[in-house]
Amino acid sequence: MNIEELHSYCLSLKGAEETFPFDDTTLVMKVGGKMFALIPLDTVETSISLKCDPEKALQLRDEFPCVRPGYHLSKKHWNTVYMDSAISEELLKQWIVDSYELVIAGLPKKQRAEL
Repeated sequence: MNIEELHSYCLSLKGAEETFPFDDTTLVMKVGGKMFALIPLDTVETSISLKCDPEKALQLRDEFPCVRPGYHLSKKHWNTVYMDSAISEELLKQWIVDSYELVIAGLPKKQRAEL
């Protein structure tokens, strides 16, 4: 997936919004005011950082060379995925949804019900 496809897919998730809270080159996707994906716009190699269950994060890093600890994020809860042919588009989309759902699970009950 390229940056435009990542952006479009993230925005297709209910309640997702795009922000630039850090700088003009880091697209941050949020749901309920909380980050679920970060996409750098100024790098040669396309990547996306996603929130992840800590145990699963370690497992994915072991299984996929393109998955590394979150760049400038909590290494325990975030992975950065570098786009290459080792992962399918479907798998990447599932990881995006997993991140999105993990963030939703941490929202207050009323906010979760709205989503």
